[in-house]
Amino acid sequence: MALIETQDLTRRYELGGEIVMALDGVSITVETGEFVAVMGPSGSGKSTFMNIIGCLDRPSSGRYALAGEEVSSLSKDALAGVRNRRIGFVFQQFNLLDRVDALGNVELPMVYAGADRAGRREKAIAKLKRVGLGERIHHRPTQLSGGQQQRVAIARALVNDPVLLLADEPTGALDSRTSLAIMKLFQELHREGTTVMVVTHEPDIADFADRVVRFLDGKVVSDTRQTARDAAQALADAEAASAAQDAKDAAARAALHKKEAAE
Repeated sequence: MALIETQDLTRRYELGGEIVMALDGVSITVETGEFVAVMGPSGSGKSTFMNIIGCLDRPSSGRYALAGEEVSSLSKDALAGVRNRRIGFVFQQFNLLDRVDALGNVELPMVYAGADRAGRREKAIAKLKRVGLGERIHHRPTQLSGGQQQRVAIARALVNDPVLLLADEPTGALDSRTSLAIMKLFQELHREGTTVMVVTHEPDIADFADRVVRFLDGKVVSDTRQTARDAAQALADAEAASAAQDAKDAAARAALHKKEAAE
């Protein structure tokens, strides 16, 4: 069954007395278990599309069904319920609460869902372990690196077992090696059956998806499938190159010290 189905989706805004067409007749289907990258320049409509797919906004017209449920005309409260039950969000700036440790941040969606304390604690710990942070559950965001904070955000996104993991520029605030580690995790989740949609302007990040949808002027201008680049191999290659450079730098420093000592 298709997870995402849109038909003639439009979103219009009034700006300065003029009507701006942010989305213009977008029809797209995403099957359960796909890994899709959504690309496009600023103003192309990709962020508006993400907001509608994430039930953060409603279309002006057209149809949107998520996992077979028509959601395009739901009320704000109903949309909030769909977001909490069915969608996990990962953002560029992590959006973690600084005063709360990793465990507390991951528990938050379950608090909103009304889960009991013991159950949500157990599940939050399991998700933190899944993203490689089992030893950091009581660290606050300020005690974690950027990559570790993003892993907390991913654990939080997964904690209610969403049907869709929706990531908006998830590597935008990270260095290249940390970005590869995050994409490696996304590919692992994808292989486990999670449907992943990443909104990005970086072609290198889109390379890790199985499908790339490009937007321009509110329309889908291309929708292509590809052989995804292996993030695990890319990360291994980057780490090997870094280690080789470190060894080269160390050898150069040693040679310099030897020369200075001889003089």
